Amino acid sequence: MLNDDIKKFQIDSFFKYSSIPSQSNASSKTLPSSEGQMKLAKVLAEDLKALGLINVVVNDNSIVTALLPKNKDNIHSIGFVAHLDTVDIGLTGDVHAQILKFEGNDLCLNKEKNIMFKVSEHPEIKNYINNDIIFSDGTSVLGADNKAAISTIMSALKYIKDNNIEHGDIYIAFVPDEEIGLLGSKQLDLNVFKPDFAYTIDSCEIGEVVYETFNAGSASIEIEGVTAHPMSAKGVLVNPILIAIDIANEFDRKQTPECTEKKEGYIWVQGISGNQRNASLKLNIRDHNKKLYEEKKAKIREAVEKYQKLEPRAKIELTIEDVYGNIADSVKDDKFPIDVIYEAMKNLNIEAKTLSMRGGTDGSALSVKGLLTPNYFTGAHNFHSIYEFLPIPSFHKSLETTLEIIRIISSK
Repeated sequence: MLNDDIKKFQIDSFFKYSSIPSQSNASSKTLPSSEGQMKLAKVLAEDLKALGLINVVVNDNSIVTALLPKNKDNIHSIGFVAHLDTVDIGLTGDVHAQILKFEGNDLCLNKEKNIMFKVSEHPEIKNYINNDIIFSDGTSVLGADNKAAISTIMSALKYIKDNNIEHGDIYIAFVPDEEIGLLGSKQLDLNVFKPDFAYTIDSCEIGEVVYETFNAGSASIEIEGVTAHPMSAKGVLVNPILIAIDIANEFDRKQTPECTEKKEGYIWVQGISGNQRNASLKLNIRDHNKKLYEEKKAKIREAVEKYQKLEPRAKIELTIEDVYGNIADSVKDDKFPIDVIYEAMKNLNIEAKTLSMRGGTDGSALSVKGLLTPNYFTGAHNFHSIYEFLPIPSFHKSLETTLEIIRIISSK
């Protein structure tokens, strides 16, 4: 059971970190992609030092690493990972968090802008009647993804120190630019961050457990056509925009994000642009099943080859990149790190809800690198939305789960 002081610390930490704008910027060529992430990294480094952690480093990419040294021998070392960035959905990065009590009726998030949270549109909130809940003011996301995790990790460290809880080495990593391709975790040095296994806290409602994610890739198709004046274009002009459209039409319209669910994969036409001479087609490729994922990549290659043969005067270049892998493919016979999550939730009377995530986490990148990193809940709902919300009791349960995981591992 958490005491009032640590509950307050967790909430205060969230408000502190959420007040630092740290949207990632997909158009940036730097890591991190935004100055706000640099600022947040420096703040967290100072806070980690204040909590007594050692080897606190902020590297050139604003990856923060630190160690809470063991106070008991012969215990597994564990790690916790959270990301610095919040998602850019085209709104401000300035977050104005607020606590509202939900009594069953619609809530006004912003009186000045008449932004309402309607229960009919978000019926999941009915599970939290009479809860105090953290919202944004409706002008931005809340950023519980992933600052709820950062706050929970910092609170767990404080609780452990204040109460002299037994533990092995606990490694901490706060990484940038998860939202734009897990870029920070891909650069995380596993010679510095070197636990036996790790956890992300980057799932949603209370009880969620994730150790199966998409295999994810991206494809970029660049097309150069042939220009001509339309009055004399017959047999000369090659329209790159139409080629891009033809390629896009090669893919099954029933295998798109809006037509799939659960473990169904897709090819998403994420962007198309062009002019008389050039066109660009951007695709996202997703599937839990590695074989089906590879088949989707092959389908894209076949489509490009088909239209290159049909219009040899065009220049069509295809680039496919694997973005992250399915955590489940990295799970060996020993599922101890995953089993501990379920044991912790059982001990806390939390109903576990296992999800095959239609997305990825920093753990997807780390697991592919050989560091098994399953994921569990922050307590929040509606990530990537102005209607994102974080029930405070669920938030506290995320912290309790984190502490119980540490306790169980220390007792083995």
